Amino acid sequence: MQTIMDRIDAMRVFTRVLELRSFTLAATDLNLPRSTVTEAVKKIESKLGVRLLERTTRQVTPTLDGEHFYHRCIAIINDVEDAESTFSGHQPKGQLRVDVHGSLARHFLLPKLPEFLAQYPDIEVFMSEGDQLVDLVREGIDCVLRVGKLKAEDLVAKEITQLIEVTVAAPSYLAKHGTPKNIEELTQHVMVGFKASGHSKPMPLEFTHNKQIIELSVPTSMTVNSAETFVAAAKLGLGIIQVPKYHIEQELAKGELVTILADTPPLPSPVSLLYPRNRSHSPRVKAFIEWLKDLDFNQ
Repeated sequence: MQTIMDRIDAMRVFTRVLELRSFTLAATDLNLPRSTVTEAVKKIESKLGVRLLERTTRQVTPTLDGEHFYHRCIAIINDVEDAESTFSGHQPKGQLRVDVHGSLARHFLLPKLPEFLAQYPDIEVFMSEGDQLVDLVREGIDCVLRVGKLKAEDLVAKEITQLIEVTVAAPSYLAKHGTPKNIEELTQHVMVGFKASGHSKPMPLEFTHNKQIIELSVPTSMTVNSAETFVAAAKLGLGIIQVPKYHIEQELAKGELVTILADTPPLPSPVSLLYPRNRSHSPRVKAFIEWLKDLDFNQ
């Protein structure tokens, strides 16, 4: 007879099969033999008396019963983990999968991650890098950290902090084109365009003036989709850019880039942690959120 914990472990197996749409990938992810994974799902289906997954040679897809059972399983698993950490005094444990924009990871998370791991020694962090909203459920990601205004109805979004943004250009660019004294003079200038994922056009320059937000698109010398190339192009004098201040601290200190139009700054960029609604009670995610709140992203 299956114990309660055996059944919960079987639920964990089932949820990974559904999320990855594959028995083989789930087995690899859970470090289990494929036969064990297959047998666990068969036992669940036999006990429930319904088919939860449709199997083909190419993919595994959930039935309507499978989708419903999946969400119930996630809720039960999270409740069990939450109860264990709350009532037994156990710290959150297991693998925490986080997807982070690369520059955020290197500037903020990695230097302070030893503190988090020392506080939660039973959590193992898997960190991937990207700038798009990945399919968190399919990829098995617990949460993502992103900069900017994001729309994701199926995700919970918690703003962690705001990044100070600045408008800058290289001394060589300003020597050639002159330093703009106000926003109106920007019509005589060019910018390096930045095309964010999911956008068809370069992002406009943004300014705050008399409590109003002003967006301005000026001609582009070139357009990029990489943050590192964006800064490198500006350093070469190819145009004006707007960027989080933390990202160019060294360039500002060395004089390779110069701040302009400081009295009409861009709006700060929000940094948000996003995670699936059905994982909102995960102790690992809760611990990570609380830790992030104490980080100073503008140091």
